[in-house]
Amino acid sequence: MTTDTSVILDIQDVSKRFGGLLALDRVSFGIEKGEILGLIGPNGAGKTTLFNAINGVYPPTEGHVIFQGQDVTGLPSFKLARMGMARTHQVVRPLSELSVRENVTVGACFGRENLSLDQAGRVADEVLAFVGLAERREMLAGKLNVAQKKRLELARALAARPTLLLLDEVLAGLNPHEVAGMLDVIRQIREQGVTIIMIEHLMHAVMNVSDRVVVLNYGAKIAEGTPTAVSNNQQVIEAYLGDPKVARQFLEEAE
Repeated sequence: MTTDTSVILDIQDVSKRFGGLLALDRVSFGIEKGEILGLIGPNGAGKTTLFNAINGVYPPTEGHVIFQGQDVTGLPSFKLARMGMARTHQVVRPLSELSVRENVTVGACFGRENLSLDQAGRVADEVLAFVGLAERREMLAGKLNVAQKKRLELARALAARPTLLLLDEVLAGLNPHEVAGMLDVIRQIREQGVTIIMIEHLMHAVMNVSDRVVVLNYGAKIAEGTPTAVSNNQQVIEAYLGDPKVARQFLEEAE
């Protein structure tokens, strides 16, 4: 177990098997408080599987997840939410027949601060204003468009008052203007003291916003470092970026 109090999450040799399939292969890395860590890799590399193992959707087959100095390996998601870990999902899952405000209130009720319904409602209003959905608070969540549902998913996670936020392709399906707006929101979340891990396929975006990047391929970590170092890593170029010119383009866009 880590004794470094600056490390909020320590992934130690995490593996996950589904029958004969090795989906994660001894993945290890740490993330310090206040960082934004990008998690990238080809489709099927194990990124969401790793999130699920961290977030208690299912336990790792091997290895340990250390959160805020405690071994939380295999703890269910609701207990981790109470401890300060929240996430969004790649496929947004609003409670479609509830209002936008009610969706976010649910997140607040089951979050770190164990709020009453009235307190949770006030937090929901605050978070909806922060993500730009205040004017749609009474709308049914199922009536929102894709970009708005992404913001609702983020708002519901933020309402849990996390210290660690896992973002699973929160930029997917957004146009360039919407991507830029969401990146601004992500930076503001970090400024509030929240540590962030984000899975993302939009390379220019993840390279622009991340302090460090971890790269997975076939369930194994193949690189870790600054956006500059990762963009120039030959193994990453071969496995994911495909072309050194493309890698340089991503790097230039990130600078």
